[in-house]
Amino acid sequence: MTRPLDAGTVRRWCRLSLDALGRAREDIDAINVYPVADGDTGTNLYLTMESAARAVEAAGAGDPDVAETLRAMAHGALIGARGNSGTILAQLLRGMAVEWGSVEGAVTAGDLRRALRTAADSAYRAVAHPVEGTMLTVAAAAARAAEATTGDAAETVTAACAGAREALACTPDRLPVLARAGVVDAGGSGLLTVLEALDAAVSGGAPAPGRRAPHRPAPVRAGGAHPPGHPGGRPPAPLGEPTGERPAACAPDDTGPGPAFEVIYLLDADDTAVPGLRDRLDRLGDSLVVVGGDGLWHLHLHTDEPGAAVEAAIRVGRPHRIRIAHLPSAGTGPVPPDTAPATTGPARAVVAVLPGDGLAELCREAGAVPLTADADEPPSVGEMTAALRAAGAPEVVLLPNDTALWHPAAAAAQEARRAGIRVSVIPTRSPVQGLAALAVHAPERRFDEDVVAMTAAAGATRFGELGTAESESWTSAGVCRAGDVLGLIDGDVVVFGGDPARIAAEVLDRMLSGGGELVTLVTGADVPGGLADRLEEHLRSRHPGVDTVRYEGRQGSPLLIGVE
Repeated sequence: MTRPLDAGTVRRWCRLSLDALGRAREDIDAINVYPVADGDTGTNLYLTMESAARAVEAAGAGDPDVAETLRAMAHGALIGARGNSGTILAQLLRGMAVEWGSVEGAVTAGDLRRALRTAADSAYRAVAHPVEGTMLTVAAAAARAAEATTGDAAETVTAACAGAREALACTPDRLPVLARAGVVDAGGSGLLTVLEALDAAVSGGAPAPGRRAPHRPAPVRAGGAHPPGHPGGRPPAPLGEPTGERPAACAPDDTGPGPAFEVIYLLDADDTAVPGLRDRLDRLGDSLVVVGGDGLWHLHLHTDEPGAAVEAAIRVGRPHRIRIAHLPSAGTGPVPPDTAPATTGPARAVVAVLPGDGLAELCREAGAVPLTADADEPPSVGEMTAALRAAGAPEVVLLPNDTALWHPAAAAAQEARRAGIRVSVIPTRSPVQGLAALAVHAPERRFDEDVVAMTAAAGATRFGELGTAESESWTSAGVCRAGDVLGLIDGDVVVFGGDPARIAAEVLDRMLSGGGELVTLVTGADVPGGLADRLEEHLRSRHPGVDTVRYEGRQGSPLLIGVE
């Protein structure tokens, strides 16, 4: 079922993009060889989209229309853009938002085609020296393919994805460094991921499951024709320049070591001052991207003179959110202070994301560093990265304790590794799995051995919980009504009803039907009075050989259950 191009579709696009980039992040990082082989393109795109998603969520309270929602998405990407690819993605979204800002009434397929064209053209203008074979090429191909269609919005996005996919497959033929590495462009792969999420949002379907391996497909024959059996099935669309008079820049065969630092900052400045600043920064380094407008700009530069890059901005406005990072695969300059590994604390630390202050206290007593999570506003990648660095240890184990936090936890770990910290993320799905992992943590062991032991303990712990149905809905146990008590095992609803004690007892019986030696009960802030006592009595009478431990977690869920 095709969805209208409205605010809800944009919100769905944003959510699907974030999830898809989270799944593809490591694959995209792995093929990042241009402009610097620092393995962070996927992470940067994920962080950029995370900022966009938070802005869209914040704007939703005012019931915005489609143009306002897309503007929020673009603004969030602008202020949170990371790296070269993230900055270009922010400009692509801004280009679409500018085009839709003049739309009155419903957004049509024609509006979408114009938005994709404006996005591609504005991205080319944002890059000081555009290079073909990058995400710019993929954006231009998507716009051309969309313009060649006359169908509805769903057909237009599908065509744009097909054009982007073919252009991505041919990026090694346009950029020698990609051909030598045997990969497609990482930024282009990330952009295709975002376009495929838009396709799913408009069509009403679900994105393709799993992670798409963003490697180069079968070689392309001379003349542009695909060999037999190539997934493209036909010659690629022409990869000429987008509209406007721009020379097709080509990357050199050997880019050399390059500058030592990446400089990123937001800038409050009059729009008339930016062209002069752009010229000044262009003389200081390369990979210059300047995006934004209306007084707020985002600048990205690779340079050996980070101080001069910031000073140039001070002359024309107010730079803020300044980030200076060493490019590990580039020059040999010193690591700046803010990226030096922490060495002042313990040799190893554990950081655990937990939903209640009682659980946080328990974690702290066990010697770990808690990061309290609000159910309505989970910690961002930046907050988790800050917690990893604040742990003050060269080795850190991260326990996300929630499936929804796996992607941001992995991105935070990647950020911490860039700062010289060794990080391992154990994929815990519930706080009780985190408690089990923490119980076997032994810092005197080798790091890998400790991680294996903690992972095994978490994996051997089944988890359940009680929840409350917010509305009538379908579950795996049937149709529940608003206000029903839900009993979940390993994240799935297995029983529901009106009596919390009965539901909890049935969850326990089901979890123990396959065996178990230890039951952990963690009571929440709104647990019904006497519930834990009744459950302990139930366990003594029905499962006398099982030990029970009980904690006051004060989390949002009334009860968490672990069975080991």
